[in-house]
Amino acid sequence: MADALDTATRTRRRRADARRSIDAILEAARVVLGERPDASVEEIATTANVTRQTVYAHFPSRDALLAALIESAAAEYAALLDAAGLDTAPPADALARFLDAGWQFLRRHPLLLDLTVSRAHRPADDDPHDVVPPRLERLVRRGQDTGDFDRSPPAAWLAAAVIGLQHAAAEEIAGGRLTAPEAAALCLDSALRLVGGGRT
Repeated sequence: MADALDTATRTRRRRADARRSIDAILEAARVVLGERPDASVEEIATTANVTRQTVYAHFPSRDALLAALIESAAAEYAALLDAAGLDTAPPADALARFLDAGWQFLRRHPLLLDLTVSRAHRPADDDPHDVVPPRLERLVRRGQDTGDFDRSPPAAWLAAAVIGLQHAAAEEIAGGRLTAPEAAALCLDSALRLVGGGRT
């Protein structure tokens, strides 16, 4: 009995150690690749305070690491949207919260502004490309039902256009043409005009 308990304890400890290593590697990849998308696995391992072999023990290739990083980021984005109260706040406020969640997400995951990375490693489940537009469309439709937003354009079109505005604003930040606060303010003002919700 004691041997079985010792084995179970050791197994739990190994799993906890492995989880800590995985979390450290993913966090290091987020930071390092956010600054230098072409950074090596060696650089990520150094930042995570693990060996290169440890990285490969958990992620058999650089592509596998990128896929895991994007999957983790997608879950984080979904949690931000869940916390934003999009279904209960007044529609204009909910739209502002939606955009703010996007800015928080992009500040933590600037690597995902690189479309070659985000498209090549789309997660199988809860891909933001699949999850986010319907949530925004539901918000827009609610605003149309309450009369806060323009009822004439289809909600799906308005949702796609708002997402496109935020992507365009993010590119302006990445290109150094706007500061993050300037881009966020312009994006919100333009989004509210677009949906017929007035201006901030």
